[in-house]
Amino acid sequence: MSFHMYVALQGDDQIIRFIVDPLNGNFEYKGTIDVPGGPAPLAINPSRTALFVGQRSGKQLSSYSINPGTGELNLTGVVNVGEEACYLSTDKSGKFLLSAYYQAGHCAVHPIDDNSALGEGAIEWIATNSGAHCFQTDPSNKFAYLPHIAEGSGGLTQLPPDRQAAINSIFQYRFDEVVGTLTPNDPASLNPESKDGPRHYCFHPYKDIVYFSNEQGCSVTMYAIETNGTLRPIQTVPTLPEGFAGKSSCSQIQIHPEGKFLYVPNRGHNSVASFKLDSMTGGMTATGWAAADAVPRAFSIDTTGQFLYVAGLDTGTLATYKVDQESGTLDKTASYEVGKVPMWVSIIELPS
Repeated sequence: MSFHMYVALQGDDQIIRFIVDPLNGNFEYKGTIDVPGGPAPLAINPSRTALFVGQRSGKQLSSYSINPGTGELNLTGVVNVGEEACYLSTDKSGKFLLSAYYQAGHCAVHPIDDNSALGEGAIEWIATNSGAHCFQTDPSNKFAYLPHIAEGSGGLTQLPPDRQAAINSIFQYRFDEVVGTLTPNDPASLNPESKDGPRHYCFHPYKDIVYFSNEQGCSVTMYAIETNGTLRPIQTVPTLPEGFAGKSSCSQIQIHPEGKFLYVPNRGHNSVASFKLDSMTGGMTATGWAAADAVPRAFSIDTTGQFLYVAGLDTGTLATYKVDQESGTLDKTASYEVGKVPMWVSIIELPS
């Protein structure tokens, strides 16, 4: 088995590829491909045969085949969407690509063909509101969630007046895994009581629990997933140390593959907050903050849960952290220059 890491460099119009050593966390450069149009969000299908890219300035979605032996990428399809995708994911079958558009206030579903390529137009193209930021199906593949941050998107001139308000809400959908359509759940949205600004989320690998990073609230909220797919808030904890008074905001969120730890970067405080998760309840306990290179936006944890990799948006660097398997705390071991504006980091394990 081999471990491959892909980093989207929006400022260089490239995706850079590395081989990761699972024993010491070091990574070795293996190649670069040109991706015109500002590559940003990445997604990999469940069979690990295809990588999908959102090109923000190009306003396109692209698909690439992944060579199972080398990890090399080859372009297989392009779809023009006319908007800037900020998040991509595939459904659990790998038949559909979900995308979110925070400046345009949309979410979409595109079909993926039998060769794991894009090419056809959207099955769903739904107008939501400013700040739509993340879009995934749950582990059952029956439900999907679309969080909206609390301060809009900065692209409000793209929206009509009735959709410009920042809504601080999570839209809840039923997902038809056969045809890829979406139907509003009941209730259709969940609105946090405070100005949290739900941004990204990740699912617990073994429990009916999902964790949301809150961009404006600088916090994480744990929700139970009810049998009908609706969310119920259980716990919210801050991602910043007590007494910090500077400006900061949360970005992405990742969970340890065994469901033991949770990580959220703080942009402004420039740190990665770590949390230990209760083995019975999934409840969060803060365990510390690891210093990060400026503006830690994108990051990923390797599939073994031994190492975490954090990109500095302003510094163009990628830092390696060793994960303590008892506490979940992080020890920074190295930082390397990778290129301009690293927007996404994805790691997969391939057969050879």
